[in-house]
Amino acid sequence: MALMTVRDIDVKGRRAFVRVDFNVPLEDGRITDDTRIRAALPTIRYLVEEGAVVVLASHLGRPKGKRNEAFSLAPCARRLSELLDRPVEFAPDCIGEDVERLVASQPPGSVVLLENVRFHPGEEKNDPEFAAQLARLGEIFVNDAFGTAHRAHASTRGVADHMEVRVAGFLMQKEVDIMGKALSDPDRPFVAIIGGAKVSDKIMVIENLLTKVDRLIIGGGMANTFLRAKGLPTGQSLVEEDRLDTARELLAKGGDKILLPSDLVVASEFKAEAQQRVVRADAIPEGWMALDIGPESARAFAAAIREARTVVWNGPMGVFEMEPFARGTFAVAQAMADSEGVTIVGGGDSVAAVEAAGLADRMTHVSTGGGASLEFLEGKELPGVACLAVKP
Repeated sequence: MALMTVRDIDVKGRRAFVRVDFNVPLEDGRITDDTRIRAALPTIRYLVEEGAVVVLASHLGRPKGKRNEAFSLAPCARRLSELLDRPVEFAPDCIGEDVERLVASQPPGSVVLLENVRFHPGEEKNDPEFAAQLARLGEIFVNDAFGTAHRAHASTRGVADHMEVRVAGFLMQKEVDIMGKALSDPDRPFVAIIGGAKVSDKIMVIENLLTKVDRLIIGGGMANTFLRAKGLPTGQSLVEEDRLDTARELLAKGGDKILLPSDLVVASEFKAEAQQRVVRADAIPEGWMALDIGPESARAFAAAIREARTVVWNGPMGVFEMEPFARGTFAVAQAMADSEGVTIVGGGDSVAAVEAAGLADRMTHVSTGGGASLEFLEGKELPGVACLAVKP
């Protein structure tokens, strides 16, 4: 699916309502990581240079439909102004006559950032009237917020019903192009690595990927459920007892495609300072818990990654936030960094892991959307993408 982008339309002198994802971490009113703001810069700069009036909309945090200054986008306006090296007008709200007058007074090439759309209950409810009020601020809808594309909210989906021109920004185009090709026409061998705590969170992903990949690596807490489904002892490890039948069905469906850990790092407690040892996957001691893949598994997973031409990774191999149990996750990150193929990292924890390993810049693509990338891998239609125009 080739989306139309801002480059395919005439934007000069027109008001572009641009949904961005400025949901950045704040500490005492300071932005601690501006990655998401930087990710939107190519689209914003293009629109400014082409003479559009750029009206930016975003959410920040979960203010639950009420104004809460702790979730104000004012710090984002200041940071964006610094990054663009030009003034950014900050609107006191995202709808209303005062905001409409402010936007109408802006000359071509100007930038306005609206206040948090989630200060209104109509945003998350996708209220048609709220969406219509947002739409009065633009003539063109540009969605550049892949991270929220899985949500049918007013600023990501509803506003599109009120504008004839609906296109993608450059970040959205990149996400859809790279991840879409990986799923529909990958260079092979195609390997997917799925981790994280729970099978229940990733059942649809695993089912969808099994029809597409040459190899599916399963690690993290969810591997325990698969090991138990094979009849192996798992001690005190996290296991979803109600998903054992599902795990057996997936193992039967995947057959030789599925690669599980052959050894594990186990601990006596869920603590960084707990006693730990490496054991075979079939030899977890009673009362101990698996918190990472072992070195033999890490080598096997790395070998599969080296042979691949396309690798998609979603979910860590262990409790990487604790240093003793980060080695497996970092080994996967290193193998992907060393790969000569296409390497795609999707999902919040996986992104945090490659950043913690200092290897994010060596990946082909690090997705900006955790929930959105997960649903994309599941094969679901994303509302914020489905409403955009595609190239004929």
